[in-house]
Amino acid sequence: MNKSFVIGAGLSVVFLLLALLSFVWTPYDIETLDIPNKLQGLSGSHLLGTDHFGRDILSMIMMGARTSIAVALLAVGIGLLLGVPLGLIAAAKHGSFLDELIMRGNDLVFAFPSLVIAILITAVFGASAINAIIAIGIFNIPVFARLTRAAALPLWERDFVLAARVCGKPPARISIEHILPNITNLMIVQGTIQFSLGILAEAALSYIGLGAQPPTASWGRMLADAQTLVSIAPHTALVPGFTILLMVLGLNLLGDGLRDWIDPKLRLIRT
Repeated sequence: MNKSFVIGAGLSVVFLLLALLSFVWTPYDIETLDIPNKLQGLSGSHLLGTDHFGRDILSMIMMGARTSIAVALLAVGIGLLLGVPLGLIAAAKHGSFLDELIMRGNDLVFAFPSLVIAILITAVFGASAINAIIAIGIFNIPVFARLTRAAALPLWERDFVLAARVCGKPPARISIEHILPNITNLMIVQGTIQFSLGILAEAALSYIGLGAQPPTASWGRMLADAQTLVSIAPHTALVPGFTILLMVLGLNLLGDGLRDWIDPKLRLIRT
């Protein structure tokens, strides 16, 4: 087991445990304002200080972990559930009109980043965590579709697939029984990477007011609230900023370690 995997898994597990713990306990109630104790520094009563409303920052970080993980996880789920089948269909119908239609549709979605998609969605339905999930999820669909198609195409020329075709299995059954199991590991690695990007996207959307809305805690909104307080109480910006950094770093290291573990050739190159 390489160091990237161990460090990445460790960081990811810490934030996952914080998110799970927030369902049953936080040091303070984040909906309770304590104005007399606002902008306190790190102390025994508030390990990470308080914000401009006197709320405990550690409690906000724990609740924000729940929000960020939920949004990113659901967005990746949307990408997997819709993108992988589209990629399998495109690979099975390689060179056909359906293949071209799917891939050109992917190119069209790629022309609009998740931030632009979020702006379009929120302009119609309003800003919320649900709309952020939809926006990030829509952007994830072509990512998984293109990767699935690229990984599946060479497999259609392999002997075990040719044998299945000779036996009379339809393309849909071949895709499910023979192609999909052979690219699952690749999807897991890409899912980890997209999960880290989803954390960043959720923070960015919340930062500009298009993600989770108060009183729901969000790391991006914590940064937005702290941008005018950096000179007065720098911890209000540094804590959520470093939290996002460590979370994304952990997931990227985890994905890097998984990739090395799945592909022995990369492991040999690095050693």
